[in-house]
Amino acid sequence: MSTDAQQAAQDWIHWHEERTATVSAPYGPLSLTGTHWLSDHPEGRIPALPGQWREDGDELVLTAGVEDGLTVDGKPFTGEARLTADRGPIGESRVAHGERRLVVLSREGLWAVRDFDPDFPARKAFRAIDATPYDARWALSGTFRPYATARTVRVENADGVERGLGLGGEIAFEVDGTEHTLQVAVEHDGSLWAVFADATSGNSSYRFRFLRPAAPAEDGSVTVDLNRALLPPCAFADHFICPFPPPGNTLPVAVGAGERNRIDH
Repeated sequence: MSTDAQQAAQDWIHWHEERTATVSAPYGPLSLTGTHWLSDHPEGRIPALPGQWREDGDELVLTAGVEDGLTVDGKPFTGEARLTADRGPIGESRVAHGERRLVVLSREGLWAVRDFDPDFPARKAFRAIDATPYDARWALSGTFRPYATARTVRVENADGVERGLGLGGEIAFEVDGTEHTLQVAVEHDGSLWAVFADATSGNSSYRFRFLRPAAPAEDGSVTVDLNRALLPPCAFADHFICPFPPPGNTLPVAVGAGERNRIDH
């Protein structure tokens, strides 16, 4: 193995270790116990959560008494607080109940509260992420082809609801001499995000996976490293609303690389 290949393999091991640590962290995806949509509770009482929650335009209003045991911004809370969607790390969300973090979410005009509990049994049961060791043949050279204007397609999400998925272009790459493409979203920092399936999906790997290539170079060249195909959050908790692959993002080849499944004790 060449020096470059050895370094790439070591980098992958470090990436895999970081991924495992992130997933199993106290407020990682395994600690999500529920996503509670306010539209399902118009009276404002969510059975699984303390306090009363209601929408008010572009804010969510939380009302709580002493008996609810909530804190807001780290201080015991009673009365009424006006909240917007949480954007930072889960552990720094504004509303807490003991070690639980109640995270405010807004998606396509609908409000929800997510409940993250470090003591959730799913987190305790987790053992590892089953992933294929690094293989240099899956680190592919690709080309990013931006769309003239961004597109939004409706795709089913893991909770059975269709939502919009924004797409900014496609990446083209070859596997064994045959060109394939994946439609991608373009993130704020210029990096790319693809939701894809392949011939292993639902068999030897989870039903779909994510890929997050770095920002393309000025000439559009981009590395499509399928060794870093990763499991979506909904592979770790049923309460995430991950989008399914858009039409055209199911590869006809078996991608025997990257993360494959979650392993529990």
